[in-house]
Amino acid sequence: MSADERSAVRKRHSMIVEDRKNLTLTGVCDVSGFDEQCVVLQTELGELTVKGTGLHINNFSHESGELSMDGEVDSLVYSENRKTEGGFLSRLFK
Repeated sequence: MSADERSAVRKRHSMIVEDRKNLTLTGVCDVSGFDEQCVVLQTELGELTVKGTGLHINNFSHESGELSMDGEVDSLVYSENRKTEGGFLSRLFK
């Protein structure tokens, strides 16, 4: 299977939250940014923002798309995948 075929195969996305302290995800494509209050993830179903306190990524496998983290989870918010062309100014003047 070529790299293009593998990227076309969509991984399943699931989430398990245990006591608002442990979070396990599958279908994670990338970690866009993180600190102790906010983790931004790119998933198969869009951007996922996790907000809370004391957030810590324990494990992330880019190949399998699995991520585990702990901390006090306050919110989980999905945003749509936005494929943008060009930079900020090209989006501003559309």
